[in-house]
Amino acid sequence: MKALVTGGAGFIGSHIAARLLAEGHEVVVYDNFTTGREANLAPLGGAAEVVHADVRDAPRLEWHMAGCEVVFHQAAIVSVPYSIEQPQESHDVNIQGTLNVLQAARRVGTRRVVFASSAAVYGEEPGQPKHEGLVPSPISPYGLEKLAGEHYLAVWARLFGVETVALRYFNVFGPRQDRRSPYSGVISIFVDRLRRGVPVTVFGDGEQYRDFVSVANVVEANWRAATVPHISGRVYNIACGRKTSLNELAATLSRLAGRPLAVEHGPPRAGDIRESLADIRRARAELGYEPQVGVEEGLRALLAYEERG
Repeated sequence: MKALVTGGAGFIGSHIAARLLAEGHEVVVYDNFTTGREANLAPLGGAAEVVHADVRDAPRLEWHMAGCEVVFHQAAIVSVPYSIEQPQESHDVNIQGTLNVLQAARRVGTRRVVFASSAAVYGEEPGQPKHEGLVPSPISPYGLEKLAGEHYLAVWARLFGVETVALRYFNVFGPRQDRRSPYSGVISIFVDRLRRGVPVTVFGDGEQYRDFVSVANVVEANWRAATVPHISGRVYNIACGRKTSLNELAATLSRLAGRPLAVEHGPPRAGDIRESLADIRRARAELGYEPQVGVEEGLRALLAYEERG
């Protein structure tokens, strides 16, 4: 199988590319390197074709998708705060970029598109845990853009026969997440502050909780989404199905690292969701997905990776 990974030099995309190569497949990494990094591709050992290009460049995207059986569409502006600060750019990448992928897949005959969606589509919908049958109610441009992408996928599957699968990632963490970015995930920020011995700022009281999921589990979900038959048009939550508060996260990291992590509190931040917990029964039943790496095990692996780096 030949597969293309948009955002393949990024945090999650580079792990997906490595899994595909390990399974013996041909891989094209398609990334504009705005947030993707050459260093993330080092584990690939030069085995993947690397294309420096943007998903907004529709002709070039279509050219490189030709001959690819599956596309893993990971490229996105993934920051809620940035999507609020720069909604037009976020729209162009996250909605137009996704449409470009789908149009190219239709034209060149790509069998399946696996789309990185987000728990942000749920917004402040009050039901917990979040299941795929809930009516999404995004509260940020980013969440809205991911929901629009899901709808585009469903329509393209129905109208044009392009197989599509959307994975709603909850809070993904692991090696290669950019801890230096102000828009990075909360765990990578906490680990960075822990390493440097400086306080971390928690917006709100710290009792807000998330369903953190190791990137290893997310890669497995992508593999299954690409290979399991008869799931076109479906949407799946990808998480661990376990809630962890930010206060609990800080305490766990301190314990595992054997040194304190000071926490300072600021006012709640616009667009942030207070409670997020996934119901993963659909992914278990239809994908055969089971999170193999728990939160604490994943945190241990991340701390070990950071110590080596």
